[in-house]
Amino acid sequence: MAALLALAVGAFCYVAMETMPIGLLPLISEDLGVSLADAGLLVTGYGLTVAIVSVPLAYLTRRVPRRLLFSVLLAVFVVATLASAIAENYAVLLGARVVVALSQAVFWGVVGPAAAGLFSVEVRGRATATVFGGGAIAPMLGVPAGTWLGQQVGWRWTFVALAAVGLVTLLLLAVLMPSVPVGQGHAATGTAPSVRRFWILIAVTTLSITGLFTAFTYTTPFLTDVAGFPVAAISPLLLLRGVVDFGGIAVAGVFVDRRPRAVMAGSVAVMAVSLTGMYAFAGVQIATAAALALSGFALGALTPALQNRVLEVAPGNSDLASAGNSAAFNVGIAGGAFLGGAVLSDFGLAPTALVGGLVATVALLLVLTEPLIAPAGSRHPAADGTQPARKPDVLVREGS
Repeated sequence: MAALLALAVGAFCYVAMETMPIGLLPLISEDLGVSLADAGLLVTGYGLTVAIVSVPLAYLTRRVPRRLLFSVLLAVFVVATLASAIAENYAVLLGARVVVALSQAVFWGVVGPAAAGLFSVEVRGRATATVFGGGAIAPMLGVPAGTWLGQQVGWRWTFVALAAVGLVTLLLLAVLMPSVPVGQGHAATGTAPSVRRFWILIAVTTLSITGLFTAFTYTTPFLTDVAGFPVAAISPLLLLRGVVDFGGIAVAGVFVDRRPRAVMAGSVAVMAVSLTGMYAFAGVQIATAAALALSGFALGALTPALQNRVLEVAPGNSDLASAGNSAAFNVGIAGGAFLGGAVLSDFGLAPTALVGGLVATVALLLVLTEPLIAPAGSRHPAADGTQPARKPDVLVREGS
């Protein structure tokens, strides 16, 4: 449990590092003498790096013992985050963040299977939900706290503080993470491996996250210009969404081990309804706020459900499958931002939520029709979303 909590803190560090510049953009822009648009590339460039290198780096590190791997990743995080804090110009800061992104790509590829492997198969969903809960706290609490610290003493000290948290996490993982041979245990490969179901899962991840970020990328102007909220209400509304997001992870952690596919379908359905509702009820502020909160709940519940599904249907090495799903997630973020921008340019702000809801609906149809698209040849007990009574650990040949 201590090792699991350390992994959750590691997830917090990485998500905080990825999103922290959002609250510090004006300070960074002024200090380094770059435009806000250039400063914004510190976030988008980070996400694109993760999307591109997740699978290749997961493959290259597939034989590294996990305690050593996490220790090296956190060491890279600490050094590169400190380099970000002392960067003398924009190029150095961008380069340092790319280095952190490289380590994050590996971290998210292996952390799900590693967390699940610490416990029995019956509770692996709760284990992965705990890790993702740590990541969810970052934008909810870490970014506001980091923004406040940057405003008080300078943006560089925010990264120093984050590096300190990363150093503590490194020490904890180096001591607490069990030394388990790579490729051993129930989390090493899928419990119901299926190439077709895995690619359907990748499509569901890409479409659902694309739909969400088609709307979420432009949430602030949507709330002010379409729904009519005052600027002062934006932070409380986003905080509400973050709290409900964390609640979604908690709820998924309770049910995902028993009904993983149902949790995934329900999460995507709530996402589609909430985004469509933001468009349909944009003139009613209470309804808009409720729909925004529901979209956060949907994302929170969906994240551990997707990871749990990866551990079921991974056709080979679960680390590579998890890295592929992480890449699909980041492709969805970038694709959603691009699609939302195109909708905004051609049709205005309000339709960004509608288009996002329609894309999420396509993802839901894929989830619901999966049994027809990918019928099981030899049906495994876990293929329909339920867990078998007993799944003994097996030793799997590395690379199979």
